Amino acid sequence: MSPIEIVCAVLVPLLWGYQFVAIKLGLAEFPPLFFLGLRFLAIALLLIPFVAKPTRKQLGPILAISVFLSALNFGLFYIGLGLGTGTMTAVAYQLATPFIILLSWPMLNERPSLRTVFGVLLAFVGVVAASGGISANGTATVLVAASAFAYAIGNVLTKRYGPFDSLMLVAWMSLFTVPQVMGASFVLEHGQLASFVMADAYGWLALVYTVLIGGVLGFGLWFWLIARCSMGRVAPFGLLMPVFATMSSVLFLGDHLTPMLVIGGMIALVGVAVTQARPPARFR
Repeated sequence: MSPIEIVCAVLVPLLWGYQFVAIKLGLAEFPPLFFLGLRFLAIALLLIPFVAKPTRKQLGPILAISVFLSALNFGLFYIGLGLGTGTMTAVAYQLATPFIILLSWPMLNERPSLRTVFGVLLAFVGVVAASGGISANGTATVLVAASAFAYAIGNVLTKRYGPFDSLMLVAWMSLFTVPQVMGASFVLEHGQLASFVMADAYGWLALVYTVLIGGVLGFGLWFWLIARCSMGRVAPFGLLMPVFATMSSVLFLGDHLTPMLVIGGMIALVGVAVTQARPPARFR
């Protein structure tokens, strides 16, 4: 990966890690699926007028990506985060990285190297250490783990059927997601209109962050990376997200910075660095 690609690959989990705080604030004001529907509706309205229409050949893959990467991934994630803690959610969601690497082997013919496997395992150990022995809600953990699996499928589909123009994919994926999550919201939730009217400034600012920073910028950069690099190179950077998520919780939600968080964060960084290290050149 080039230096700019590495910078972007670190920036995306940073943006998504701080998004945990925004989502947690938003879920205090809106039902989870309704909040998610508002997010994707805003992204679609913001981008659709300025991006190209997908070709007929691209419509099917984009619809499938929207089901896994948007509706199932974020739907299960928002509900899980609403039931559990930010730290638990961050740790459980890191199952996405090994899921991506495992699925990339049969679906993309990208066999992971031993160096990549070791780096992923090392980074995952760091993530678990950084969690500091949290207590977890079992239902929330299962929901977040399922969302991580849906996220992995969505990423592999994006790589398999791409490359796509990144903003075009974000826009049309969001548009296809709106009826899925809004339909589920009106079947499973209540109080949507009241939340829309009564939400405070923090709730609306949280929505703005998830739309502009986590959605347009975060996914735009992530899809750009997927189009340029192998999944084995890109996916391990996702293991940095819980480190940033926990840092944001310390700064904005009053969580305490512990020695295990610092040590675990350093281990995770080393693990990601291992996945990016080039094998030594052989001299003849």
